Amino acid sequence: MSAHLQADADPDRWVPIRGRGLAGGRHRKAAIRMLTSTAGVVPGQPGSGVINFIATRAIKAGLRHANGRFLAWSWKEDPSALAALAQAQELTPNVRAARASMPMEFDDTENFSNPYLGVGEKLVMDQPQQGRTPFATYTWETGGHLVTLHAVSPDKERFLLFLPHLDDLARSLRWIEDVEVGESNVLRLPPA
Repeated sequence: MSAHLQADADPDRWVPIRGRGLAGGRHRKAAIRMLTSTAGVVPGQPGSGVINFIATRAIKAGLRHANGRFLAWSWKEDPSALAALAQAQELTPNVRAARASMPMEFDDTENFSNPYLGVGEKLVMDQPQQGRTPFATYTWETGGHLVTLHAVSPDKERFLLFLPHLDDLARSLRWIEDVEVGESNVLRLPPA
């Protein structure tokens, strides 16, 4: 694994979501259900069962074969209350264009500082339009990658109570790039 995401999620509050295994199955199902709801998959709509099945398989496969580019967590006390997904993707021209063409409602961001990734953006939509679930997104550009943390909660009353814990999780997120022996991308200056 040459480059990967890493975070120090508080084990008293968060359960890591894995792509397989019996441990955390209830948390995994709840997190996948919340994450697919933000994509517009609503139970009862025509074709929603097939779309939900495909989305569930894609998320599980993504977590299994992501090589450290995805991390996911569920709220420990109540897995159906909050889910968070961190991801890193290469900053291609298409990704930059997609970010630039986001709707106006996503322009209401504030600066958010992370000790490892620097200053990024935080967007909180606690009262989203069109019946969508509340969410928070944290975003950083590292030069070659876009690192995001996206959290969703169907509980509109408690969503703002989760924000301090999401902030802590976002501050612990980092992008690790391994350096080969003999290779250095750090300029070392002699003592003055």
